[in-house]
Amino acid sequence: MAADQLLPKKNFIASVQPKEYSILNLGPTHPATHGIFQNVMKMDGEMIVSAEPTIGYIHRAFEKLAERRPFYQVTPITDRLNYCSSPINNMGWHMTVEKLAGIEIPKRVQYLRVIIMELARIADHIICNSVIGVDSGAMTGFLYVFQWREFIYEIYEELCGARLTTNIGRIGGLERDFSPLAWEKIHRFLKDFPDGLREFENLLVRNRIFMDRTIACGPIAADRALQYGFTGPNLRAAGVDYDVRVMNPYSSYEEFDFVIPLGTNGDTYDRFMVRQKEMWESLGIIKQAIDKLDKLSDKTSIHANVPEFYLPPKEEVYSSMEALIWHFKIVMGETSIPKGEVYHCVEGGNGELGFFLISDGGRTPYRLHFRRPCYIYYQAYPEMVKGSMLSDAILTMSSMNVIAGELDA
Repeated sequence: MAADQLLPKKNFIASVQPKEYSILNLGPTHPATHGIFQNVMKMDGEMIVSAEPTIGYIHRAFEKLAERRPFYQVTPITDRLNYCSSPINNMGWHMTVEKLAGIEIPKRVQYLRVIIMELARIADHIICNSVIGVDSGAMTGFLYVFQWREFIYEIYEELCGARLTTNIGRIGGLERDFSPLAWEKIHRFLKDFPDGLREFENLLVRNRIFMDRTIACGPIAADRALQYGFTGPNLRAAGVDYDVRVMNPYSSYEEFDFVIPLGTNGDTYDRFMVRQKEMWESLGIIKQAIDKLDKLSDKTSIHANVPEFYLPPKEEVYSSMEALIWHFKIVMGETSIPKGEVYHCVEGGNGELGFFLISDGGRTPYRLHFRRPCYIYYQAYPEMVKGSMLSDAILTMSSMNVIAGELDA
């Protein structure tokens, strides 16, 4: 056979086989996703070509449940949103109803609420940042700071008797005053936590491995973050100076001095650093609130004088006819919230948590919608992980602080 019959022709082009991709189900019960999330990923080796998130695995119909309950019974439902910082959710709901009902809250109660909410913010950031460390391979930091999350839960327990789903406070104020033991624990936390936080930072902030794993991991630009509706630390990490406590102050936040930490690249490292800095700012806010409490002449108020809305203490119900009547009327829904609609938002642990409430004057909300920051972050997830390695997808998810309980509300 002649050689020209064995060799390919001069203009021969070998047929190109179509590239084969693999489909990977990341979740919904994968341990690294830290919750019930499913992402159907198209993979080129370990590279993510595209991702399609699905939600609804733990949907509990919070909004419809809330529309079937008297206003004060909605508080336990808000506990189950971002359960890493439940007290902020509780206070946000109470302030929404108070705004619609036109209830003025005493300064002392406002400062006490600020202390509770900033403790909750620290607890939320501790969980998020320590998990980022775990997902990058650094377990030690998690063990160092998690004891302080537990200590904050002990403070919650002293304030309300619960640790995770706190149900702290009531419409119109707080259920009970801070006990001496609660104050003792708060002062001990303010004294000892900074050393623990510095220890944690020494492990990770300038750690070469941690920086290589998190810098440029899951970035999002400021304009894209705004288009998606990002808020909270995830937006501030992209360099946008937006914080509900400053832009739309509530509970006297306008009286406090604090800095809003910002990032530049919007990547995992920036999100980690913004939360680290915010914990220091929260400590400063708590100290300022204690100073303001000391300067108040009012040393006893724990609620506004609104017996038609504020559920009386149980001991008074057993000994006072007036308290018994108000208790009955509130529980049976006879003291309705005025007609109208209102939107109120607070700076939650992971972003702007909003409540849109419509009241028709009945015993329950006519319509209630929660603005959940996690729901917004999760929509941007496919864009943030596209073109990255599979291992980066895990870190991106944990740094966004997406909480399944809030996402699927």
